[in-house]
Amino acid sequence: MPLLQSPLAAILGAGPAGLMAAEVLSAAGVEVHVYDAMPSAGRKFLLAGKGGLNLTHSEPLPSFIERFGEQAAVVGDWLHDFGPQAVRDWAAGLGVGTFVGTSGRVFPTEMKAAPLLRAWLHRLRHPRAPGAVPVRFHMRHRWVGWGDAAVTPESIAAGAGQASAGGLFVFESPAGCVGLAPAAALLALGGASWPRLGSDGAWAAWLRQAGAEVAPLAPANCGFDAAGRAGAGWTPFFAERFAGQPLKSVAVAFTDSAGRHFARPGEFVVTATGVEGSLIYAFSHLLRDEIARAGQASFALDLLPGHAPARVRAAVAHPRGSRSLSSHLKSRLGLAGVKTALLHELLAPEQLHDADALARAIKALPVTLTAPRPVAEAISSAGGVRLQSLTEDLELRARPGVFCAGEMLDWEAPTGGYLLTASLASGVRAARGVLRHLGRPPAPR
Repeated sequence: MPLLQSPLAAILGAGPAGLMAAEVLSAAGVEVHVYDAMPSAGRKFLLAGKGGLNLTHSEPLPSFIERFGEQAAVVGDWLHDFGPQAVRDWAAGLGVGTFVGTSGRVFPTEMKAAPLLRAWLHRLRHPRAPGAVPVRFHMRHRWVGWGDAAVTPESIAAGAGQASAGGLFVFESPAGCVGLAPAAALLALGGASWPRLGSDGAWAAWLRQAGAEVAPLAPANCGFDAAGRAGAGWTPFFAERFAGQPLKSVAVAFTDSAGRHFARPGEFVVTATGVEGSLIYAFSHLLRDEIARAGQASFALDLLPGHAPARVRAAVAHPRGSRSLSSHLKSRLGLAGVKTALLHELLAPEQLHDADALARAIKALPVTLTAPRPVAEAISSAGGVRLQSLTEDLELRARPGVFCAGEMLDWEAPTGGYLLTASLASGVRAARGVLRHLGRPPAPR
């Protein structure tokens, strides 16, 4: 197997974490090459920004850090070095202005990912900062594991001219199988969501082989399959008629068996098999974990959060004469469309015709979920390299000289710019670890 001329630092993965790491190393004057399985860089980044790239969030940093749950302390340490304001400053340095939306989320002025990515890649390839070196990209290079053969001094001399870290990395490339033995390697290979864009999670087996602890990859910010009244999924009529319909101006409340509670207004979407959307994503980790423990999870859906229970009870109990129940609910409460259909889908006939039971359901309709959708459909994934397997510099304890960053680490975040910001921050942290490993001074901030 041919051994490539190895750079001082190799980055595997051309997503946000890998590109940010490349920028830090380039600015410090380190020769860095980026390898990626796809034909072009940042594919998932581009797709995520198709409807308006959510870069970060404007809330105060302490509140921002709390969004990372059990890993808030570790992720917060990265964010103190490169947080939400640093993301906005970085974008501005690329000539991309940002603004804060009504929800507090931060977007590029043009609401697109492509201009930012083009400017970023151009700066990586043609840096202007004093001492910075160009980043080289090797596309269609898919990492397929560690080499079986040891990296000998002779092969290092022929290919790299330096001591290697992590052994031999083997790639499938347009030229066939090739090996790489860099002085330091940084893995930013993503999770397991959207595998058609390159992040298929295949790396998990190879890192376990290397001695790292890797938590199973699971869906995060995902949709769920729901149970209808009969215990199975939605009825064919409801699925065909209402899939894709948004449930707007609603609120949810959920308490899991561990006592964790979530309550928030918002909106989500009915799907052919269940539910998905921003409000569901906000507590999808709680739902996912509860289903894993108990086999299902049920939340209470308030279809009219702006109406007091007494008002709803009075409206439901008002005589409706010859009008149908649907017409009555629309005229008295403004309930119509998918909201009314959901009541019919989940309530028994006797509940629909009992004023007290119907009023209670309008304010707290039990929605039971039976399974998260597959990880390939999720916006992001949970699980990955456990943080206790890494040093503070995000270096693998079991494989010195190999660093990890981005979504392949065992942390998760809700949508709203949190995932992207922390991925960029982890790239900064891991790249600074690479510099320390190489005995190089840190890059200027």
